[in-house]
Amino acid sequence: MSTSAVATTVGARGTSATGAPAGPRRRRRLLIGFGVAVVGLLVAFVLSLMLGSNPISAGSVLQALLHYDRTDAASLIVVDSRLPRTLLGLTAGLALGLAGTVMQGLSRNPLADPGILGVNFGASLAVVVAISVFGVTSASGYVWFAFAGAAVASVVVYAVASAGREGATPIKLALAGAAISAVLGSLITAVLVTSRVSLEALRFWQVGSLAGRGFGILWQVLPTIVLGASVALALGRALNGLALGDDAARGLGQRVGLMRAASALAVVLLCGSATAAVGPIAFVGLVVPHVARAVVGGDYRWILAFSAVIAPTLLIACDVIGRLVAFPGELQVGVVTALVGAPVFIALVRRRRLVTL
Repeated sequence: MSTSAVATTVGARGTSATGAPAGPRRRRRLLIGFGVAVVGLLVAFVLSLMLGSNPISAGSVLQALLHYDRTDAASLIVVDSRLPRTLLGLTAGLALGLAGTVMQGLSRNPLADPGILGVNFGASLAVVVAISVFGVTSASGYVWFAFAGAAVASVVVYAVASAGREGATPIKLALAGAAISAVLGSLITAVLVTSRVSLEALRFWQVGSLAGRGFGILWQVLPTIVLGASVALALGRALNGLALGDDAARGLGQRVGLMRAASALAVVLLCGSATAAVGPIAFVGLVVPHVARAVVGGDYRWILAFSAVIAPTLLIACDVIGRLVAFPGELQVGVVTALVGAPVFIALVRRRRLVTL
């Protein structure tokens, strides 16, 4: 059994490596660490409301939130522009962090991200169809097309991988995802070469951005994100078992097929919603679970909790950075997450113990 498997077993059973019950000291350290992560998220949230092409003081932000005035420039900037994009960054980041964690636990693949189940390509194809066939051009108009495309692609990948006696094994999931993504990518290219309008609209959406998204999109995707997050957070113990392998999980009394189906449902809801709302954001769902695992160890109950806080912090912070580095314009958050996430992930790969499941 690998070191990480032992760590996962330790986390699942609440014992230390020596077999003694995990004392309150470790639990206290984890709670303190979680509290620090929450404080970091709050700081990023406040900075997102304050910083941009027009910096606003903390006092003015508080005044705008408590006493909104349509005639006040600060109120318009904070409440109508920065608040919705910050809340969307919070919910989308949470969704991507939890989805990446569940996907890595489900597939036992440390490189799993939303692309492994065809989420990005399914959403992209649906957006292309919405634009080229139905003439939809606004983000609020094609958000449901993107969600439906992501969901259908994920279901098809899971159905293909489930064929056969072994069921949806990690290797079959990865191969099925790669194959379906290739087919969908070809269909997207075929449509784009014949439609200039679709190319322009899809290019903006595929960059990944929080700008230009209002409360309308947030309310559209919030119910599915809440449902998906609830399912994901309830899967911690199941993912601890799946990380040991299907046979070991069955030996622990888990219904492997049901757990995999529940995990896939959580991924579809979370990835589909986040991708539909803000576009395919790279590296958040890939890097954050490794960071959380490095902090808390192999217990997926804690990994999920920390990922749900670290991921939105990262996404909001990258959005703030994008506003500042290209003043008076801004870099899209999808570009910044790639620039920030790639070096971090390379560093994690070099420390092999952080990416071994």
